[in-house]
Amino acid sequence: MSARLASGIWVAAYLRRLQIEGIPAYVIARGDDTAGEVLVKLALLDGTARAFLREYDLAQDARVWRVLIEGPEPEIDAAIARQRGFDPDLWVIEVEDARGRDFLQNPE
Repeated sequence: MSARLASGIWVAAYLRRLQIEGIPAYVIARGDDTAGEVLVKLALLDGTARAFLREYDLAQDARVWRVLIEGPEPEIDAAIARQRGFDPDLWVIEVEDARGRDFLQNPE
């Protein structure tokens, strides 16, 4: 089992990766620097969005990103607010890309 990267370090690296690609991204909510989970909202700039969370996949024996919810952006924002209510240590990153690039699964 590999050591898990501190959340604050992962977020900084992720934001830098997006910046290199010219994709706007913002920290909407800052979570715990060490162990906070990270939620990524991908705004598609057409009124829709999707939110991703990481979970452990037993079949792959790895942590993978999964879609938590997708649909109209106001519904996604409401779901994220509820999630933050359950977990105040949660980081929320918003990525804006009409092409749907998030660089979570497979870097392009």
